[in-house]
Order: sequence, then C-alpha cells, then structure tokens
Amino acid sequence: MSSKALDYENLNENVKKCQYAVRGELYLRASELQKEGKKIIFTNVGNPHALGQKPLTFPRQVIALCQAPFLLDDPNVGLIFPADAIARAKQFLGMTSGGLGAYSDSRGIPGVRKEVAEFIERRDGYPSDPELIFLTDGASKGVMQILNSIIRGPSDGILVPVPQYPLYSASIQLLGGSLVPYYLEETANWGLDINDLRQSVAQARYKGITVRAMVIINPGNPTGQCLSVANLKQIIQFCHQENLVLLGDEVYQQNIYQDERPFISARKVLLDMGLPLSKEVQLVSFHTVSKGYWGECGQRGGYFEMTNIPPKAVEEIYKVASISLSPNVPGQIFMGLMVNPPKPGDISYDQYVRESKGILESLRKRAHMMTDGFNSCRNVVCNFTEGAMYSFPQIRLPPKAIETANKLGKAPDVLYCLRLLEATGISTVPGSGFGQKEGVFHLRTTILPAEEDMPAIMESFKKFNDEFMEKYEDHKGYSRM
Repeated sequence: MSSKALDYENLNENVKKCQYAVRGELYLRASELQKEGKKIIFTNVGNPHALGQKPLTFPRQVIALCQAPFLLDDPNVGLIFPADAIARAKQFLGMTSGGLGAYSDSRGIPGVRKEVAEFIERRDGYPSDPELIFLTDGASKGVMQILNSIIRGPSDGILVPVPQYPLYSASIQLLGGSLVPYYLEETANWGLDINDLRQSVAQARYKGITVRAMVIINPGNPTGQCLSVANLKQIIQFCHQENLVLLGDEVYQQNIYQDERPFISARKVLLDMGLPLSKEVQLVSFHTVSKGYWGECGQRGGYFEMTNIPPKAVEEIYKVASISLSPNVPGQIFMGLMVNPPKPGDISYDQYVRESKGILESLRKRAHMMTDGFNSCRNVVCNFTEGAMYSFPQIRLPPKAIETANKLGKAPDVLYCLRLLEATGISTVPGSGFGQKEGVFHLRTTILPAEEDMPAIMESFKKFNDEFMEKYEDHKGYSRM
C-alpha cells in the first residue's frame, strides 16, 4: 500500500522537529497518572482558573449579557445585573454588526481597538493609533502572525532569550527560521548583558544567518524578572544599531510583585529616548487577557500594537490576519473590558478593585512562599519572582543522578521532574524545555496553586528533593550548597 501525505514519515519535517515542553512528556505522564486516580497538581502551565483563581465578576456579567442579548429585554434584568454592566453590554453590542455570532473586521472591532489605544496612551503617556492595533486570539496568535511575516527562510534568525517560553522555539522551527539564543544571566537576577547579545549576533552571522528580530519577554517567562529601564534602553540602542525589529512580549505586565522594579513598556522607553530612535526602531508589542488578575486563558483575547512599521507592511500583515477572517468576538470584548475596566464612581468599581487587588496580593504572597520554600531545599537556589507567574529554581543535581539519567536516555532535569511527579503529583516543566546553560539544571513551576495549599506543596517538594539528593549524593566529595 502506498504511503499517504498524512502518514508520519511524509509529514512536514518542521512539524516533527518542533517541541513544546509545557505540554510535553511530563504533562502526558501527569495526565496518565490522573486517569489512574492520582491527585495531580498541574503547575506546568500558567492557567490560573484551572488552579482555582476565580473570574472577575464584572467582565463575566458583561459577557453574559452580550452572549444572551435577549436578557437585556427582560424587565427584571436590573435586579440581576448592575446598571454599568448592562450599559457596557449594550455599548459592545452596538459596536458589532450582528452580535457575538458575526465576524468582525480582521483587525478586530474598531471600538475595542480605540479602547486599547486609549489604554496604551494612559499607560505610556504617548498617543496610540487604533489602525496599528490588531486584536488576536490570545497573544500567541499575534506572535505567530508577526513571525510569519518576518521569517523568509532558514537563513533568517530571531534572537530569543534563553531560558525562553517555547512558543518562540516551536514557532520559529515551524515557520522554517533559525532561533538565535541569547543567554540571560541567572546570577544578575536574569538580567541581560549587551556583550553577550553582540556575540550571539556575530556567531549567527558567521553561520550565514541574517538576524532580523529580537524577542524580549518582560516580565520574564520562565524567569520572572522585570527588565530595568537601563536594560531596555540598551536593548533599543542595540536594535537600532543592528537594524532589528523588537518584539516585546509584555503579557505579564499586570503581574508585578515588588515595588522597586515596576513594569515599564518597551514602547514608553523607546518614545522617551526621542529622535532618531523613536522614529526608526521598529517595535511590535503583545498583550493578552490570559494573565494578570484576569487569567482568562480560555477566552483567547489579545492584541499587538505596531510602532514605526511602514503602511505597506501593515497592509500585508492585515492580509495575513484576513486569512483567518476574524479574531473571536467574545475574546475581543474581554480585551475591551480589560483595558477599560470600571472607573471610580461606577457601581461595580469597588467590587472590581477588591477582587483584582485580592488576587494580586495573594499572588505576591505565593511568590514569596515559593521562593523561600525552594531556597530552603538542599542543592536548590531560586531568584525571587518579581513578575509573571512562575518560579524557575536551579536544581544542583549530583553527578550520580546525571549518570543515571544518561543511562536511561533522559535529560537529567527530565528525570528529576518525572521522579517529582511520581512521588508528589506535582507536575512541572524541566528547564531543558526552555533552554539553559550546558550542565545547569532547572525546573519551572507556576506560583498559581491556591495560597492555602502552598505550604503543603512546598513541604512535599522539600521532602522529595532532600530524599532525592540523599539518594544520589556522593557524601565524600559533594557538598550542600
């Protein structure tokens, strides 16, 4: 029988080569164990509602009315829904050409894009053009659209921070481009050294790769750091010198857990730097409703904004967006609500502030509990999670553990994470799924488990880790960190 196009051996090689560790071997094993009845704590993916985070009330009220507009005609609607939710639902329905079941413009609903532009102006202090804002099905779809527009073939390279979120390595592989890694420095709180950046570009060019864009993830995933203004200025200068597009993945900008290092957008820093950079450096910034205190991952709302991208290129990107006809409309409305939430004086304002502050405060506490918990463990060291939703501890594995993993044909951190999963039910992602320096091992976990469960989770982790180290350490020559 002749082989067919969708037989494994005939599939696109780029599909077979791309990896996505967040839903990889560990996740599949965790799912198997769950089916067998074991209690699994899925900390492998930043999925807040799956780990018990409650949805904010106001946006769900508005979306409920938009999804079921006949409720607006019910004389008792005001007894169930607050007046500001009713008003917003009517406003959004008025922006659509047939409610939530109709396609919108391929860039998204114009009224929502205007709300996004106003949010950006309030945040950065500079006006934003709604025509340069595209609404997308989560930030990931926007990243894919832009990478698709940049990558022309295998000799086009994209600078990506390592450790990196595997969306980038997988997408670049899928689109047939080349990933050019630049390493973040763990001992400098995952900061970035411009000399390392220059070296990465030089090495890529030596291999015949044209570096065309640079990705920053700020706050970092999986590393949790917030980039300083000084670092952002260096990055922008570097992109200007090297003629690179800067891709600013800023989806965790609401997730900030310390006051000394607030989130500042790449766009604000660029425009603050003035001419010629403010008119010459090309920047695409991404945001989403999936993170922060919203955590609406399943709603798939996102946007990207373009700065200094020529009109003809914008037209081509619009054409690519048009192939999918329209981003999902409920996700667009969630985005409108995120960038334009209840204001002081609105009926729902106090409840909205109470809920959102409560979630952020709890995340801040959990970030501290997790960092302190990891740092109390044998041969584990962890930087504080300044932002985002992850902890990325370094696990100093004894030589015997590394040897055992090699014999089993597994990466050492994969072995460690599998053993952790089997012993405790804690499902994490090995650091090798994000990239790390040779001979250094990590794992990534979210800080999302419920606050009341965190002490027991960290105690369970510590017990497993210390027993693992005891088992594999050579007590003659291997000392505790």
